[in-house]
Amino acid sequence: MRRKDREITDFDEIVRIINKCDVCRIALNDEGFPYIVPLNFGLDVQGKQIFLYFHAAKEGKKLDLIAKDNRATFEMDCDHNFILYEERMSCTMGFASVIGHGTIETVPEEEKYQALKILMRQYHAEDFHFNTDMIPVTTVLKMTVTDITGKRRNNIH
Repeated sequence: MRRKDREITDFDEIVRIINKCDVCRIALNDEGFPYIVPLNFGLDVQGKQIFLYFHAAKEGKKLDLIAKDNRATFEMDCDHNFILYEERMSCTMGFASVIGHGTIETVPEEEKYQALKILMRQYHAEDFHFNTDMIPVTTVLKMTVTDITGKRRNNIH
């Protein structure tokens, strides 16, 4: 990372940033060009291991690409704010972000319900009751994060 003064290396701070985010963008390998898709996600932390969960239909481009190559890059960001430097007549944006890599696998049928509860926890209380009729026609994906980096730009001049 070029700007080491903005790098976040503290694991707990990286998790706090993820908890503030509401979209995770994943980039998949697609014959010479990345295929990027924004997704709702769920976060599960076990010790220092991060798992991200996503849901999808039973078929589609993202599933086809994952079947060919399950490696992915992901990015999330939050805390956006406009920073104006009137004395210099310039501006920038404040933010917090995480970026990393991982491998994606399909969650087995018997684990889907728990995985979807993790996903719902990102947006609602953990005990949110949802219609389970859609589970059989839903694909649930689990990304095992292999590396992650955080970055922040504050309001500091």
